[in-house]
Amino acid sequence: MSDKYAIDSHKLIYHPTRVSRWYESNSEWEKLKSVYPIYVEISPYGGCNHRCTFCALDYMGYENIGLDFEVLKNTLTNMAKKGVKSVMFAGEGEPLLFKDLDLIVEHCTSVGIDTSLTTNFVPLNKKNIERCVENCSWIKISLNAGTAKTYAQIHQTKEKDFERVMSNIKYAIEHKRANNLDCTIGVQMLLLPENKDEAKILASSCKSLGVNYLVVKPYSQHLFSETTQYENIDYSKMVDIEDELKEISDENFNVVFRANTMKKYIEKKQPYDKCYSTPFFWAYIATDGNVFGCSAYLGEDKFCYGNIYENSFEEIWESDKRKKSYNYIKNELDIKNCRVNCRMDEVNRYLWKLKHPNKHINFI
Repeated sequence: MSDKYAIDSHKLIYHPTRVSRWYESNSEWEKLKSVYPIYVEISPYGGCNHRCTFCALDYMGYENIGLDFEVLKNTLTNMAKKGVKSVMFAGEGEPLLFKDLDLIVEHCTSVGIDTSLTTNFVPLNKKNIERCVENCSWIKISLNAGTAKTYAQIHQTKEKDFERVMSNIKYAIEHKRANNLDCTIGVQMLLLPENKDEAKILASSCKSLGVNYLVVKPYSQHLFSETTQYENIDYSKMVDIEDELKEISDENFNVVFRANTMKKYIEKKQPYDKCYSTPFFWAYIATDGNVFGCSAYLGEDKFCYGNIYENSFEEIWESDKRKKSYNYIKNELDIKNCRVNCRMDEVNRYLWKLKHPNKHINFI
C-alpha cells in the first residue's frame, strides 16, 4: 500500500537548511535559539463535542475556552516571519468549535503558512467547509468505525453524528472537485479491538466517497491520560488486517496501514538516547496560549516556554525559559519514560543517525 505523503515516516529530509543550522550549531545556544520550528500544532479550542474512549488529552479537562482571535492572528503572522512553514489545528478539543476558524485558516494562507486540520468533522456548516477546503493543504477526519453503532460507542456520541460526518465529507469533496482545489482529504482510524473488524467497511466507504486516503494507526498511551483501557493493547494480533485492506487501494485511494508504527509499539523501545527534536523542529500552542516543545508533556512547566498573551512567538522561542528547557532535555530527560511512538519519534531516529553516523558514510 502506498504512503506517498510519508505518514508512517517523516519529512525532515526535505528541510536540509533548517537541519544544517541545528547540526552545525555545536550545541551553542546563541546559534540554536534562532532555529525555529518547521511545524506547529495549535489547539484553538479546549471543548469537544465527543468523548472518545481513547482520548489522549482527556486530562486537560475539555474546558470551553478558545484562543483570542486577534492574538492568534498576530501570533501566526509572527511565526510566518520567523520561518514556521506549517500549522495543524487540532489539540485538546475539537478545533472546529472555535468560532471563525475558517477565517484563521484563510489568514494562514495570506501570510504563507501551509495549513491543515485534524477534526471529527461534525460541527460544520457549508461556509466553514468551503473556506477550509479552499485554504487547507489537507484535512484529516477522525472517524473510528465503519458503522454508526460502533462509531457512537467509540466516540461516545449519538449515531446520527456518523451520518453527519459522511455528509460533510461528501460535500467537502464535491466543493473540492467543482472548484479544482488541491486540498487532500483523508480519514484516520485508530485501530482498537472494538473497530478492527470494521476497517475494511470504513475503507470501502471512504473510497466510494472520493476520499484520498484512509490511515489506520495504532494507539499510544499518553503519559498523563486518565484513560488506560488500551495501554496493553496487542497489535501483533491485528497486523494481518493490512492484507485485507490492500485490495481496496488504487491510484486514487490509498489505505495507509501504519505497520511500521505498530511494530515499534510492539517493541516499545527507541534506538536513540536523546530527544534531539525538542525544542527545535516543532511546537505546540495550547488553548490557554502556553507554548510547549512537546505534546507528551502538556502542562509540564519544564516544557513550557511562555504564553502568546504575554509575549510574541519570537520572544517566547528565543527566551531564557526555552534555553533552560533545552538544557534539561539535553542533560536530564530520560526518554525511557517518554510516550511510545511520540510524534517526533521518526524525526529523532533520523537526527540520531546524523549525530551518530557509522564508519562508512562517505561511501554514498
